[in-house]
Amino acid sequence: MTDEQICEVVVTAADGEWLAGFTRRLVEDRLAACGHQTTAIRSIYRWEGAVHDDPEARVALHTRASLVGRIVARADAEHAYDVPCVLALPVTGGNPAYLEWVLAMTDQPG
Repeated sequence: MTDEQICEVVVTAADGEWLAGFTRRLVEDRLAACGHQTTAIRSIYRWEGAVHDDPEARVALHTRASLVGRIVARADAEHAYDVPCVLALPVTGGNPAYLEWVLAMTDQPG
């Protein structure tokens, strides 16, 4: 196993409850092993010519790099935003037992 197989996928949303449900669906479908959600973040960004300052929720999903495309597709289909924030960050190390667990929880049936 190489650590490059694992990544953390960050997703944000205005509605923390929606984001928790989205995370649950991803875990149920084995697209993510888990999600660690922070329900109160502040996002400052430029959108359609104006600077916005809004409360949001954020989840850090632990998954396989090979599943990122499917997570992006689900976010595009289910998210309220026109352009959902979905970022995949590489995992360069960690507890080997935890990394094995992430792989086991995201093993896709053949």
